[in-house]
Amino acid sequence: MAVTVLPSVFRLCAVASSSKLQRRTSASNHRLTAIKSVTSTPIPPSSGVQRRRKNKDENRATVAKVVENPYSKVEAAQPDLQKSLSDFLEEARDFVGDRGGPPCWFSPLECGAQAPNSPLLLYLPGIDGTGLGLIRHHKKLGEIFDIWCLHIPVSDRTPVKDLVKLIEKHVKSEHYRFPNRPIYLVGESIGACLALDVAARNPNIDLSLILVNPATHVNNFMSQPLSGMLNVLPDGIPTLLEDIFGLIKQGDPLTGMLDALSNEFSSQRMGGVGGGMLRDLLAVSTNLPTLSRMFPKDTLLWKLEMLKSAIASVNSHINSVRAETLILLSGRDQWLLNKEDIDRYSRTLPKSIVRKLDDNGQFPLLEDGVDLATIIKCTCFYRRGKSHDHITDYIMPTNFELKQQIDDHRLLMDGTSPVMLSTLEDGTVVRSLEGLPSEGPVLYVGYHMILGFELASMVTQLMKERNIHLRGLAHPMIFKNLQDSLVDTKMFDKYKIMGGVPVSHFNIYKLLREKAHVLLYPGGVREALHRKGEEYKLFWPEQSEFVRVASKFGAKIVPFGVVGVDDICEIVLDSNDQRKIPILKDLVEWATREAGNIREGDESELGNQDIYIPGVVPKIPGRFYYYFGKPIETAGKEKELKDKEKAQELYLQVKSEVEQCVAYLKVKRESDPYRHLLPRMLYQASHGWSSEIPTFNL
Repeated sequence: MAVTVLPSVFRLCAVASSSKLQRRTSASNHRLTAIKSVTSTPIPPSSGVQRRRKNKDENRATVAKVVENPYSKVEAAQPDLQKSLSDFLEEARDFVGDRGGPPCWFSPLECGAQAPNSPLLLYLPGIDGTGLGLIRHHKKLGEIFDIWCLHIPVSDRTPVKDLVKLIEKHVKSEHYRFPNRPIYLVGESIGACLALDVAARNPNIDLSLILVNPATHVNNFMSQPLSGMLNVLPDGIPTLLEDIFGLIKQGDPLTGMLDALSNEFSSQRMGGVGGGMLRDLLAVSTNLPTLSRMFPKDTLLWKLEMLKSAIASVNSHINSVRAETLILLSGRDQWLLNKEDIDRYSRTLPKSIVRKLDDNGQFPLLEDGVDLATIIKCTCFYRRGKSHDHITDYIMPTNFELKQQIDDHRLLMDGTSPVMLSTLEDGTVVRSLEGLPSEGPVLYVGYHMILGFELASMVTQLMKERNIHLRGLAHPMIFKNLQDSLVDTKMFDKYKIMGGVPVSHFNIYKLLREKAHVLLYPGGVREALHRKGEEYKLFWPEQSEFVRVASKFGAKIVPFGVVGVDDICEIVLDSNDQRKIPILKDLVEWATREAGNIREGDESELGNQDIYIPGVVPKIPGRFYYYFGKPIETAGKEKELKDKEKAQELYLQVKSEVEQCVAYLKVKRESDPYRHLLPRMLYQASHGWSSEIPTFNL
C-alpha cells in the first residue's frame, strides 16, 4: 500500500504494517507524524491513545475543581485563534516537497481533545491541496469535532470524479461504523464542489456541508490570460524566482529582515484590515519558495482544469443534494464566486444558510476576524444527533467570546454603571450577587426593559462574579433563517453565543431537568417593545405558565426587577405611531408576520405583539439598577402545586414581588448621589477608572 509521508504535526493512526509507516520527529515540538490512506478502512484509536485521552480528561477535571470560576478574569482573555497565514506557510513547507503517493487523510495533533460523541469533520482543501486550510481553527474545532483533513500531493493528478469516489468511500465507511453520528464536510473553493458532489451521490447519509467560497464559476476574464501566460512560461520559473530573490539562502539579510518584521507583526497582533494585510504580505514574502513549490506551472494548469471539471460536475448534480448547508461568502472574492449562482444554490439546497463575510477575501479561513467554531455556534449549525438541540448541543462561550460580548456592549455598560443587589436567605439586601443560588435548577423571572437593554450587563456579570450561566428563553424569530430579510441576522448572534433558547413549554421543561439557570420574561416581546408611557408595566399572562413545571423539578424561583431605561432614552415613535405612517406600517406588518405571534389567540393586551424598532431619543445616560429578590422554594411542593388555585397563588406572588422589586429601585435611586453621569465620571477620575462607584444606602 502506498503511503505519503507528512510532517510531524499529526495524530497517530495505524494504516498498514509498521514497516510501511514512517515517523519523523519535529525539532520544535517532538510530535509524531502519522497518516492514513483514503483507501484504507479507519480503525479505532489504540489503547495507548485512549489512555492518554483518559489522563487528559482526569487532569482537566482536577483543574476544574481548583479553578472555581473560569470567567473571573475574562477581561484579560486572549484571542482563541493564535495562528496566521505565516503559520500556514511555515507548516506547508513539509507538504510540498518531492513526495508522491495518492491523496491521504491526516488528523492534526491539536485536534485530539474532542468531547465525547463529537461529530466527524472532514476537511476538503481548496486549490492549495495541502489540507492545512483549517490551521487557525484546529485547536478550537478539535474540542467539538473529530477532525480529519484531506491532503492532495502537489504531483497528484487524480481526476475530480476519482477524488469524489475516494471521499465518498471514506464517508460510507465512517457512516457504516457510526450510523448515528453526523458527518460534516467542510470544503473550500474546489473542496466545496467535491463536498456537494459527495452529498448529491449520498442523499441518505446524514451530512452537513460547510462551503467556504464555493467555486460556482470561473472568471474567464482572469482565468484565460492566466492559463495562456502559464503555458508560455518556462518550467524553471519557480527556481529562477527563488534565485533572484535569494530567499532560499539561510542567513540572507533580506530574509532575516522580513522574518523579523513578520514575527513582530504577529506578536503585536496588529488589528484592522491594513495591519492584517501588511502582516500577510510579509509572511508571503518570507515564504516565496514554499509558494513556488506549492504551485509549479504544471500543477497550476492542472488545478485550473480540475476547477472547471468540478464546477461542471456539481452544477449538474446540485438538485440531488439533501444535506443541510452553511455557505460562507467573502465580500472581496470576485474570481470564483457569482452572486446569481449563490442565490440559485440557496434556493435549490433545501436547508441552506448563507453567511456573508464582508471584510474578507479569497481565503477567509486564514484571515483575521473569521472564527469558524464561533460561526457554527452563531448559526446553530452544530449537532450531535439528527437535528440541532438548543439545550444538549449548546457549547459554552470561551473566555474570548465572552470578552467580545463585553467589548461590544462596553459603551452601554460603562455609561450606565450597573448596580446589582440580591437578597440573602435571612432577607438582607446586599450589593453583590451573593444571594443567588449556586446550584440549579433556578428560574429567574422578571421585567423586560425596552429592547432588552438590561441583558448584557446582567448575563455577563453573573458569569464573571458567580460563574452562573443564564439560559435565556427568547422569541423564536431570533433563531429563524431569514435569508431575504431586511434585518441582518448577525445582530442575533449574541443571543445564540450566550445560550439563548426558543421559548416553549418543552424547552423550559428540558432546561430545568438539566438543572440549568433559566431566564424567563413572561411579558416577552410585548414588554420588550412596549409603547410610550408603559415603562415598568408588566404584561404577564393572566394564568400561571411556569409554576408547576418549576415545582416538578424543585426549582427555586428568583423574582427580579430592573430600572433605568427611562434614564437613557425616551420613546418618541412607538408602534401605534408607526402604523399611522404608510411605509412604516408596511414594515411593522411584514416584521410581525415574519416573526410570528406566539401569543396568537390571546385577546388581552399581551396578544398585541407588534414587531418594530422603536424611535427613541437618547439621553445623557443615567444608571441601571438590578434587584434580585429572595429565592422562592418549590421543592417538595409538586403535589400541592398541581392544584390550579395553589399554582395561581404562587404565580401572583412572583408577579407581585417583581413589581415590588421595580418599585423599590425606583424609590431608592432617587437617593443615589451617583445616579447621573457627571458625578460618576468625577468619582472615577479621582479614585481610578476601574473602581466601584458607590450608590444609595441599603
